[in-house]
Amino acid sequence: MSDNNRMRLLWAGFMAILAAGVGFAIRGGIFDNWGKEYGFTGTQLGAIGGAGFSGFCFGIIFGGLIVDKIGYGKLVALALICHILSAFVTFGASTPENAYNFLFWGMFIFAYANGTLEAVANPLVATLFPENRTHYLNILHASWPAGMVLGSVAGWVLDDKMQIGWKTQLALYLVPTVLYAIMFMGQKFPKSEAAEKGASFVSMLKPVGILGAIVACYLLANFFGDIAKAVSPDNAKVIGYTVGGILLIAVAVITKFSMGSFILFVLFVTHALVGAVELGTDGWIQNITGNLFTSEQGKYLFIWTSAIMFGLRFCAHWIENTLKLSPVGLLLVCALIATVGLVLASSMQTFTVALVALGIYAVGKTFFWPTMLAVVGDRFPQSGAVAMSIMGGIGMLSAGIIGGPGLGYCKDRFAGEALQKTDAALYSEYKAATPSAFLNLKSTEVFGLDGTKLAAAKEAKEKTAQQKTVVEADQAGDRATLKADAYIPATMAAIYLLLLLYFKSIGGYKVVKIDEQTA
Repeated sequence: MSDNNRMRLLWAGFMAILAAGVGFAIRGGIFDNWGKEYGFTGTQLGAIGGAGFSGFCFGIIFGGLIVDKIGYGKLVALALICHILSAFVTFGASTPENAYNFLFWGMFIFAYANGTLEAVANPLVATLFPENRTHYLNILHASWPAGMVLGSVAGWVLDDKMQIGWKTQLALYLVPTVLYAIMFMGQKFPKSEAAEKGASFVSMLKPVGILGAIVACYLLANFFGDIAKAVSPDNAKVIGYTVGGILLIAVAVITKFSMGSFILFVLFVTHALVGAVELGTDGWIQNITGNLFTSEQGKYLFIWTSAIMFGLRFCAHWIENTLKLSPVGLLLVCALIATVGLVLASSMQTFTVALVALGIYAVGKTFFWPTMLAVVGDRFPQSGAVAMSIMGGIGMLSAGIIGGPGLGYCKDRFAGEALQKTDAALYSEYKAATPSAFLNLKSTEVFGLDGTKLAAAKEAKEKTAQQKTVVEADQAGDRATLKADAYIPATMAAIYLLLLLYFKSIGGYKVVKIDEQTA
């Protein structure tokens, strides 16, 4: 395959993920438009946003299971159709009566297309550049923060400044969609090393085995349990775990009860933490910084951290060579830096300190996602696209089930505790009517602050002493949440250290070929 062909496919994949980032950022910015125009509750908006996680998971996992058999080109065509279909479905929202269904399924289809494209792009780039997967996968995923910056700026200008309608704003993601379609058109696609050697689907799934399936099926059980709440709230958990159990048994039977690789199991667990700390924090950081400072400053900080990620993802190879790091060593350093950044952010009082603290955090989280994919590509070539795509699905599921909801739970818990400690009577007045719980566990139930009353206290131009106390408690909750969040990359650092020691014990980290793996 020529270098021109390789590079064009790399940049086509870059443009495809850029389209996902632009659409994701713009959609996040117009949630308030949907709430005002169609009268949605916070729960309804949360469900629409959640479709973005679930659609992606189905796209990347299903696509990863079949891509080596049907080829990359057919999945790119499917993703393109879904991206265009998503626009038609989403733009069908016109009245409060029909808007919810159109927006929910439009978001789901859009996210499904994104997941399908990532099921293509990750193994495609890993196959195209086997000599330096870490570097080129980081370049590929530089497109995500680039899309987030472009989408955020576009939404800011068109929505906040120019008051342009949300449909016009959202249509902007179709521009990179058309571009990636043109860039992929007529290109020759390679086969993965596993597909080239005629590996069967069963042999590709065996490294995942029962151990890897436990991680994915646990998250899927929670996902289906949440869906089942709409049908049978009392039996939702049983339904979810039944579906998860059936899927686990299916993997066990298909792989002839292969336990799978313990190292791959550890990587899957770690990537669940990556999804929770990276995407989960991204989902809340504008809310938290906008609450601690101003809404506009929150946008500045989000763009600042995304710009740092974009720039640094082009430097992975240089950093590895300069610091003499393996991919696992790079991940260890990043986890430590991210921990420091979040701890500093938990005590930020000024915008300048926020720039520094969140800048450090951004440096730390930059290389997590693509480098984890590179490690799987380096160490488990016999799994083809399967393990890589399941890992991506695990990260996204974790963000939607553990990261986002977990940080929301922490905000409720710590803000409620802060207000109760300061003024118990005031806490009783502002306490939410319904409890918050983590992973639907009764033992974790706490009462946060009522959203409507809290918003009124924040928006009051001349705050009373009580309103100031409530706002300060809410801000204390945000800072405590960031501190709790720091435990995730700290745990990841411990895991990466153990992996580093493991690889040292077997002669060091190296790229494995299928023939070597078999031997």
